[in-house]
Amino acid sequence: MSLKLGVPSKGRLMEKTFDWFARAGVHLSRSGSDREYAGTVSGIDGMSLVLLSAGEIPRELAAGRIHLGVTGTDLIHEKLPRWDRQVEPLAELRFGEADLILAVPQFWVDVQTLDDLDAVCAAFRRRHGHRLRIATKYHRLVREFLRQAGVSDYALVDSQGATEGTVANETAEAVADITSTGETLRANHLKILDDGLILRSQATLWQSRVSQFDAAGRAALDDLNSRLLARA
Repeated sequence: MSLKLGVPSKGRLMEKTFDWFARAGVHLSRSGSDREYAGTVSGIDGMSLVLLSAGEIPRELAAGRIHLGVTGTDLIHEKLPRWDRQVEPLAELRFGEADLILAVPQFWVDVQTLDDLDAVCAAFRRRHGHRLRIATKYHRLVREFLRQAGVSDYALVDSQGATEGTVANETAEAVADITSTGETLRANHLKILDDGLILRSQATLWQSRVSQFDAAGRAALDDLNSRLLARA
């Protein structure tokens, strides 16, 4: 059994991950066409590459079907309850940085903080007879964040597309989404609450706490760890 490494299967995240490992002397490549999800590893013995979507990697780590995986902090925290019992971070890759934030319409001039939002939620329900809607892909993280802040009388609505556009489309009154520059939020006339930072995220190399290692896999992990230490 080799040390199985899960890496995002496409786009800049895959390319940057390949570059990051190459700087440690571990060369990853896709086998065949872009439609194939197999890969090869050179430069280190006993490691194999599995190409997955970034969203699948937390699940595969938690199930122990891969030993290592590269994915965002946001996906690990969102998809894995008690994530720290299932995975542990080995290295932050210093790319893919983004913030999970809570944003409201810019014309809500009196809404700057979570306390303001809580008051708006209560007034919104009295006026409209239903709860203020917050569009997001991150139900677990947003719900826990708002619970800790004491915000109630809201409803999370699922967004799998362009979350920032849901307010303009009148399918939500506020959004919780990932942003790196804030440009898309501003283009959609949204503003981040002063205390609306939910999570800072970046691409990270994670190790499964539940996967099983044989001697070859353990040796490969020790080799990789020594390379990472040398780069630190």
